[in-house]
Amino acid sequence: MSSRQWRVNATTTIRRRRIVRLWIDADAAPRDVKEIVYRASERLKLATVLVANQRIQLPLGYSFLSAERVDGGPDVADRYIAAESPLAAILVAKGVMVIDPRGAELTPENIGERLDVRDFMDGLRGAGVETGGPKGYGAREKQAFASALDRVLTRAMRGRA
Repeated sequence: MSSRQWRVNATTTIRRRRIVRLWIDADAAPRDVKEIVYRASERLKLATVLVANQRIQLPLGYSFLSAERVDGGPDVADRYIAAESPLAAILVAKGVMVIDPRGAELTPENIGERLDVRDFMDGLRGAGVETGGPKGYGAREKQAFASALDRVLTRAMRGRA
């Protein structure tokens, strides 16, 4: 076998590795979401970054967790990670999979509407209107998030060598 043939064969057998990493808004994510993510991180040996604007204590027994501290202030972490932020729109456009704590996956088809609603509600709050905040987080939302995370991770890990 000539060296040229060997190079072609070697090149065709190398699989491109996809780096899969979870980023969690640790300031905003409900405790149940974080616990689901911690278990998935350990089970899949998946690097997971908790982003917060304050020092957070990583839970013991989880080898694949790390923390990223950002400057303090309201919505500062949104510059780094958030389900309904301009950053999420940029990530979705680049093919990054984004899900919110209630299990809704953000896609190129729905991210624009999510941002419009976010901006509208922010405008109402800025004008002094009491918006009431998000609905409660219960067992149904927890299950929806766990299912969505499983679907997204399964899709993301398929290409992993």
